Amino acid sequence: MKFDKPAGANPTDRQQVIGKPADRIEGPLKTTGTAKYAYEFNEEVPNYAYGYIVGAAISKGRIAEIHQLKAKNSPGVLAIITAANAGPLQPGKFYADRMLAGPNVDHYHQAVAVVVAETFEQARAAASLLQVDYVKEKGSFDLEAEMDSAITPKPGEFGGPPQTIVGDFEGAFASAPLKLDQTYTVPDQSHAMMEPHAATARWEGDKLTCWCSIQQLNWGVRDLANILGIQKENIRLISHYIGGGFGGKGTVLSDIVAASLSARAVGRPVKVTLPRPLIFNNTTHRPKTIQRIRIGANPDGTITAISHESWSGNIRGGRTEAATASTRLLYAGANRMTHLRLAVLDLAEGNAMRAPGEAPGMMALEIAMDEMAEKLNIDPVEFRIKNDTQFDPEKPERPFSTRLLVQCLKTGAERFGWKHRNSAPGERRDGQWLIGVGVASAVRGAPITKSAARVRLDRNGIITVETDMTDIGTGSYTIIGQTAAEMMGVGLDRIVVKLGDSSFPESSGSGGQWGAASSTSGVYAACVKLRERVALAFGLNVSQAEFSSGQVRSGNQSFSLSDAAKKADLVGEDEMTYGELSKQYAQDTFGAHFVEVAVHAYTGEIRVRRMLAVAHAGRILNPKAARSQMIGAMTMGVGAALMEELVVDKKIGFFVNHDLAGYEVPVHADIPHQEVILMEDSDPTMSPMKAKGIGELGLVGVAAAVANAVYNATGVRVREYPITLDKYLSKMKRPI
Repeated sequence: MKFDKPAGANPTDRQQVIGKPADRIEGPLKTTGTAKYAYEFNEEVPNYAYGYIVGAAISKGRIAEIHQLKAKNSPGVLAIITAANAGPLQPGKFYADRMLAGPNVDHYHQAVAVVVAETFEQARAAASLLQVDYVKEKGSFDLEAEMDSAITPKPGEFGGPPQTIVGDFEGAFASAPLKLDQTYTVPDQSHAMMEPHAATARWEGDKLTCWCSIQQLNWGVRDLANILGIQKENIRLISHYIGGGFGGKGTVLSDIVAASLSARAVGRPVKVTLPRPLIFNNTTHRPKTIQRIRIGANPDGTITAISHESWSGNIRGGRTEAATASTRLLYAGANRMTHLRLAVLDLAEGNAMRAPGEAPGMMALEIAMDEMAEKLNIDPVEFRIKNDTQFDPEKPERPFSTRLLVQCLKTGAERFGWKHRNSAPGERRDGQWLIGVGVASAVRGAPITKSAARVRLDRNGIITVETDMTDIGTGSYTIIGQTAAEMMGVGLDRIVVKLGDSSFPESSGSGGQWGAASSTSGVYAACVKLRERVALAFGLNVSQAEFSSGQVRSGNQSFSLSDAAKKADLVGEDEMTYGELSKQYAQDTFGAHFVEVAVHAYTGEIRVRRMLAVAHAGRILNPKAARSQMIGAMTMGVGAALMEELVVDKKIGFFVNHDLAGYEVPVHADIPHQEVILMEDSDPTMSPMKAKGIGELGLVGVAAAVANAVYNATGVRVREYPITLDKYLSKMKRPI
């Protein structure tokens, strides 16, 4: 099915199942510990061995020799895999990282060997006996030091133009009555998901099956085939449940490559998991950015010039962080300029992490908007509203499909009590605590991609959905089930959803905030086919048939849905593809974040007291799941604002705090009451589902809202994340 014109009325508009806060289909499995993750397929894959990855102890150089004799003679050891015996390996398509070092080492903890043994403990013990001789080389690990060497990337390397110019920014900025010119820094950050990277691999002849933790199975099959040099048709990936990914499990990383190589070498299944201290430097992360924002405005608050420049670094061949993406879309301004620059650094690869581009970009832009509002002596909410636009600022002929940013800001301000805000920073107190509030807009693209599914009706009236879509904790099982139930006119209890198997029809996969809208649209298309098969079985015109309450009705005729499959199961399979609507309309999601913090006047301790998010993301398929996505993202935003930072040892060249003891993330005690308002809307330009993604919208803007609240409380402006004591405590004015 091709979607090439705005959707009209269709069965999903009934919203008898879609749009309801249904509980997670897989919830009982997860809460009872019976949902199996990548490392837990024991009965299904008997006689498995264990692989243990050895990470490089240098950040740049080459391997001179690996002394293996002691390790080989260690109890239980079956094989040691290195670049010397692994066979030719190529990089994948999505990540630039080579999954096995040799002879060159590209970054610290890059895999240099895999030790395979009968037990995990034996593999780990033998790995400690490997002695690797390195020849070190001088590396580059400091983004500030490499800014002058950074280049403008080639177009398309990161999904958008590296440089945009509209009007005459330099001239307009120079002549602007009021100006802002500030630099903001966002550090390297880690996905820090709960489930570590893990895989179990088994070969049967030339056929490879991997139980893994990968968000995009289609990318995974493609990349693993490319890395190993085998046919895609010979690979099957199974990823039923993923314990968090945030972009860090987009496709193939060292765990699945190590498991595949090891299983081939020993002739039996092999399990590999990355120990937590290895994950931070071995896998990908959000790269550091240094961002310069300039804004020029008239005294009435009209932006006349806006510029956003960003520097990031990556391993050779890696992509840049598109931090200017939000600035290109969010606010009006006749004269505009954005510019991305990329330096080569010898650190682990920087790549997609929840809301790549927008998340760090908004951490800078939305502080800059507050700083400019203060210069103008205009309320920050009003300043944002005044510079709203209903058209793409870079392409004025391209309207937004739907854009309720102003409504989000006004609704949030009313609910949060923004009118009671004290605009003078450092003036509101509660005992020894200084109280501040902050606001930030939110914008995140709403991409939608091709996705396919298969639906099967059996004689018992049970409908089974199959698609290789994954569930990374987002609720994919449930919204896919709700879509099939709505389309076929049955309750959710009559739906069986099977996901996460690359032998199923190829879906969009999870990531980039496209998963929900795309995968449900593929299920919609398959259900249209199944409805046609059912109508044909009853001799009905499908356009006149109504599917409801387990019945199929047309005129005065009524049939039980299950009767259509009395003789044999009926199957519908199709994919949803798209035309040019995304070129005609700017398709994005919008929101607003409001935060209240308390900062202790003497110790500087920061406590987030309350948070409110207002989200506009098309039709909400499941309000309970959508709220869950929002509050999780809001929590992640608090972490980015106050604590998350991968600290770089600029001499040795690695992330020092590479575990969950040193890399701090929010815990329950850090997070207050969170309120989410989901704006009612639908977007017919997206798909027949009229929905958009929401998983990343809840993150963008949060950190800036926290930062703005801290400033409102203390009067100290911090432009270098995270906002830690060393950056503001000495500058605070303490009450007498």
